[in-house]
Amino acid sequence: MTTHRPTTPGTSPTQSPTKTTRSTSKSTSRNRRRTLVALTLAGLTLSSLAACGRDATSAGGEAQSDAIDDSPATGTIEVWAMGAEGEALDDFTQAFEKENPDADVEVTAIPWDSAHDKIQGAITSGQGPDVTLVGSTWMGEFGASGGLMPTPEGLVDSGDFFTGAWEGNQVGGTQYGVPWYVETRVLYYRSDLAKKAGWTSPPQTWDELKQFASDLQTKAGVDYGISLQPGQTGSWQTFLPFAWSDGAELANDDGTEWTLDSDAMKESLDYYSSFFTDGLAQTHVMDAGELESGFADGTYGSFVSGPWHAALVEDAGVDPSDYAVAPIPGPDGPGSSFVGGGNLAVLTDAENPDGAWKLVRWLEQPDVQQDFYDTVGDLPANSTAWKSGDLADDEQLAVFGDQLDRAVSPPAVPTWEQVADVIDGRVERTTKGLEDVDQAVEEMQSEASSVGTGL
Repeated sequence: MTTHRPTTPGTSPTQSPTKTTRSTSKSTSRNRRRTLVALTLAGLTLSSLAACGRDATSAGGEAQSDAIDDSPATGTIEVWAMGAEGEALDDFTQAFEKENPDADVEVTAIPWDSAHDKIQGAITSGQGPDVTLVGSTWMGEFGASGGLMPTPEGLVDSGDFFTGAWEGNQVGGTQYGVPWYVETRVLYYRSDLAKKAGWTSPPQTWDELKQFASDLQTKAGVDYGISLQPGQTGSWQTFLPFAWSDGAELANDDGTEWTLDSDAMKESLDYYSSFFTDGLAQTHVMDAGELESGFADGTYGSFVSGPWHAALVEDAGVDPSDYAVAPIPGPDGPGSSFVGGGNLAVLTDAENPDGAWKLVRWLEQPDVQQDFYDTVGDLPANSTAWKSGDLADDEQLAVFGDQLDRAVSPPAVPTWEQVADVIDGRVERTTKGLEDVDQAVEEMQSEASSVGTGL
């Protein structure tokens, strides 16, 4: 099996990559180690949106921008990109400049640590790039601020993209960006230990996952059958896939009200917390590297995480033949997951919006997405790019591609980061036995309603 080999130091289900890690890895000779960038997404409060000098409730429901023609791009196109993308994009876009000889792409690499505030500052001042990479859970915040242009009509075919990633760019019914690259979470498990426990194929349902974790403990000798995040920042990324798989909807259709207090939310939180009360999952927050070393030495039999973890567990000593990945189980079959990644957006105050959108359109072409995957390792958001090359032939990547077909993004609303913190807190209280499920979900809904959606 060809192994996806990113290096994202310190990433684990207990340290959400969406919050805490950056990716700066390069390809190596062994299986062309790929970099899969985990985004660092910070919250943008309603007060800071107001400080931008734009009406935070005015965006959304706008008409899409006018269509972009097929003539060559011209002029200077300023781009902000973060992490490995920022490092690679300047050289990569030389091919675009050859196709558009009167265009000059200028890329500024921005650290993820400061990216959110820099984009916010650019929106405030009107002095920023034409195109910027935007973290997947920032779209609601910046789209609602009025700082991003609606995506032009017909720029790309929405049907070519993973649904969850595409919908994550919609704010109040308006598309404000295009998914550039994606990532999602799947189940990692020690296949050698699973075989010892009597499992020749991975679990697909909730009942099977529970039995699988139990069998790994009682028959294969692991300390914990599964590692799940017991709370703290980013635990929603591990918990919500179970809720989405059970049919939970976090907000109403227009994103104006939270709908967290559903039976599906209660049922899924009850199921999730049972792994901790039954002793199948650890209740402590792990130190950096603890999961990877524990997966290698048989302390943990399985865990949920993203594609970057393939490199981490192998670097910890797990032989590629001794572990596998599988879709996250749902109530009655393969379930949903969280889709993260990065989006491309054009600022409202862009000096060269025509050239900017033409660059975005070029970066979204399937062959260009495949080339960027070969260069940096980002999984393409355009699903048609998965039909050839390594993306089509690699068994491990195929699991991520399958999971992406059912992956979901949280509501693209300005207050998502605040509500995510609410969910994190209630998940933690439930897994620690400090709150029963009904109370946790009721408080979750109450706190989220007090925050509002910002639309």
